Amino acid sequence: MIKLARKDLYDILYGCTILGTGGGGSLEKGLQSVYSAFDSGKEFILVDFDELDDNDLVATPYSCGAISPESREEREKYARLPLLDESPHAKALKEMEKHAGRKIKAVISTELGGGNTAAAFLAAAVSGKYIVDGDPAGRSVPELQHSTYYLNNIPIQPISLVNIFGESAIITNVVDDIRAEELVRALAVASKNTIAVVDHLNTVAVLKNTVIRGAISYAWEIGRAFNAAKEAEGDVAEAVVKSGRGVKLFKGSVKSNRWGTEKGFTVGEVEITGREEYAGQEYKIWYKNENLIAWRDGVFDATAPDLICAMDTDKKEPILNPYFETDMNVVIYALPAPKEWTTERGLETFGPRSFGYNTDWKPVV
Repeated sequence: MIKLARKDLYDILYGCTILGTGGGGSLEKGLQSVYSAFDSGKEFILVDFDELDDNDLVATPYSCGAISPESREEREKYARLPLLDESPHAKALKEMEKHAGRKIKAVISTELGGGNTAAAFLAAAVSGKYIVDGDPAGRSVPELQHSTYYLNNIPIQPISLVNIFGESAIITNVVDDIRAEELVRALAVASKNTIAVVDHLNTVAVLKNTVIRGAISYAWEIGRAFNAAKEAEGDVAEAVVKSGRGVKLFKGSVKSNRWGTEKGFTVGEVEITGREEYAGQEYKIWYKNENLIAWRDGVFDATAPDLICAMDTDKKEPILNPYFETDMNVVIYALPAPKEWTTERGLETFGPRSFGYNTDWKPVV
């Protein structure tokens, strides 16, 4: 059991942003939210499953929606609606407890990302819950079925939903996670492209063998390596690659970045012109919230479930989609997928063919 300090939160959320592969929500907003709670005296306590009782309830809070910048049209469309005066994730957690008729002991992050991990941390801190050192994705992922819960047939329902306007719902029955994705995404689209979700309510006995244990500690390790290199004015991408046992893929400057918001997802392609040892080469990444498929000179180079990561080499910061800017100097690198995604079912669910690309996954390392 670890009571996290302010610096620990900083390192963890930076690591989660790097492992977010361009998605996972805003690091800046995530840090603001957890710092505000921390500075007001809330505690962030990280625990292992073994420190909880088998019959303790654990739930998974997160945000579902697009990561696109807010448009003027959207601001005007929702201007008349009042805003909730508390964290929608904490509210969704309360509604889940009411529905269950039992207290929830701890929460677990649904994915590793600067925004979504922070949402789980914040919901835990303001609600007096523990944070479990684990995660059902080991990275950021675009859809609800992209989780080890799905791979292990853990029911997603009941699902508690609260938007930023305070509107709420409980989904008590759903055919499967793919149908849940459609239902929740539709509510997100109607809620300024984002909605707070709490799902996969279950006991420690069930969940401890169905997630990637130690995922938060792994993000913490990555974040410490990144921030140490940045403070020393070193090569931050190299530090992350070494810490995460990954590989450098490309270096260049952004040629173009075309994106749009489609059915509640931020979907786009970034093209990069090579420089230095990559001069004369072209690189392209397709993203659906997260970076998922990459090509070098038109040939598949890296795909999900491996983590395709991008770093702004001038600012020494991980890049959140869709904020690639023309002429931005970037380095692209990959970290190996969690082993849970490299199984036959894992690849069927989250490999390149699941996104409609006619190629098989080949591990980057």
